[in-house]
Amino acid sequence: MKSLHLATQDDLSKLLPLIAGFHAEMGYDTTAEHQEGAIAPLLDGSPHGAIWLIGLRRAPVGYIAITFGWSVEYGGLDAIVDELYIRSAVRGRGMGHDAIDGIAKALKDAGVRALHLEVDRDDERAKEFYARARFKPRDRYIFMSRVL
Repeated sequence: MKSLHLATQDDLSKLLPLIAGFHAEMGYDTTAEHQEGAIAPLLDGSPHGAIWLIGLRRAPVGYIAITFGWSVEYGGLDAIVDELYIRSAVRGRGMGHDAIDGIAKALKDAGVRALHLEVDRDDERAKEFYARARFKPRDRYIFMSRVL
């Protein structure tokens, strides 16, 4: 897909403002140092995940961060959409949907069995967006976390 570009350390200066924008919009209390430290391994080729720029590589409008795990239930490698962000000025033009579809196809071709994500229960717009991208809620389950 022409509008998705695997991010590397060379893209750090373009990626950090996007991450800062997403974290501010979501109300995450993270610093620039935290954000850079969190993505550095992914930009260096960590097997635990990757980040793709959305839009033109020289002037991206967003990013999608994917992390990897293993699922006995799904029978193999699975992935999580950890963060998906499109600048507010260009939302609603299909770029997020194209990014999700492009990533899903690439992951499936690479042997990933399932793609998961977390969405705010009260964010109807986001839930509708992900439903259009063929994500389904797992009504019997809630996503729970333990910060270590």
